[in-house]
Amino acid sequence: MLLGLVCLALVGFVVMSLWNWLVPELFHGPVITFWQALGLLLLSKILFSSFGGKGHSNHSGGSWKYYWRKKLSAMTPDDKERFKQKMKEKWCNWDDKSQS
Repeated sequence: MLLGLVCLALVGFVVMSLWNWLVPELFHGPVITFWQALGLLLLSKILFSSFGGKGHSNHSGGSWKYYWRKKLSAMTPDDKERFKQKMKEKWCNWDDKSQS
């Protein structure tokens, strides 16, 4: 337990130091205290939930990958082709979109 508190304090100090070194200089943001740095760590844990824990993912790349594998495997070949075409139209026509 003591080691965990020391590690938490060390990580909080590192976050505070990095923030106070970078953010005010680069973005004209505020300087933060040690307790605010720990608050940022807690907030990021809540929002992203992946600080070295197992989280909501599996070993093959995360829950989103599992979701799409499952969804694609349930599609017929025609559905897969329509899906691929829609994705291609939406994401692969950067040259066409930039010229308009």
